[in-house]
Amino acid sequence: MRFFQQKQHPHLSSYLAITVISAILLTLSACGDSDNNDNTSNNDATYDITVYNLTNGQPFTPLGIVVHDSAYMPWQLGETVTMGLETLAESGDPSAFLTEANADSAVVMSTSSSNGPFGPGNSETVSITVDHAASLQLTVASMLANTNDAFTGIRNWNIGELAVGDSVSTMARVYDAGTEANNETAGSMPGPAAMGEGFNVVRDDLDRLAVHSGVVTADDGLLTSALNESHRWLGQAAKVMVTRTQ
Repeated sequence: MRFFQQKQHPHLSSYLAITVISAILLTLSACGDSDNNDNTSNNDATYDITVYNLTNGQPFTPLGIVVHDSAYMPWQLGETVTMGLETLAESGDPSAFLTEANADSAVVMSTSSSNGPFGPGNSETVSITVDHAASLQLTVASMLANTNDAFTGIRNWNIGELAVGDSVSTMARVYDAGTEANNETAGSMPGPAAMGEGFNVVRDDLDRLAVHSGVVTADDGLLTSALNESHRWLGQAAKVMVTRTQ
């Protein structure tokens, strides 16, 4: 989904006043001020959102991006995740997650990246334009494709107070959606290390969100695992940067 910004250019009025009374001059000046105020009422804010893949062997799936106020809560540690977030965490498809977001009155807009998965050492940037408000917050989520139900991202990150030209960045941890057992078998992971199943409606794990403890892999004794040492990550897996360009 692409968002296009329509810019408005101020209309400059010129006044020719020859031998007119001062009251008319004042009226014309007031009209000029009114025009200028109307033209500065454009409240658009444009943000470039970039996610960097810091892992060694985990492709990131397309980004699910939501701009909202503080009343929207996409996930919470220890709680059951929504069906949309489960779908993202197991298959990498953000569409159901974004549909759920759009149904929330606290959400300003949502979108996804359009270039497909991106691998280690690469990044993906999405530009969005919304009505500016100091209360704007950002949520971003992406699956680690060579896992059962791991995703990385940030939630409820304040971006509304950024001035034009400002940039901020933060590191993103990895979460375990808790909806699919982390057996790491080839048939249960959609990434290139396995090419197996994506979303499965059956929830056969603890069914609550947790910080991911990391993959085990065959190299560390999980004989049924399709993963190896290269698919591990240490702590945070992504960096998220936001720049306000307008």
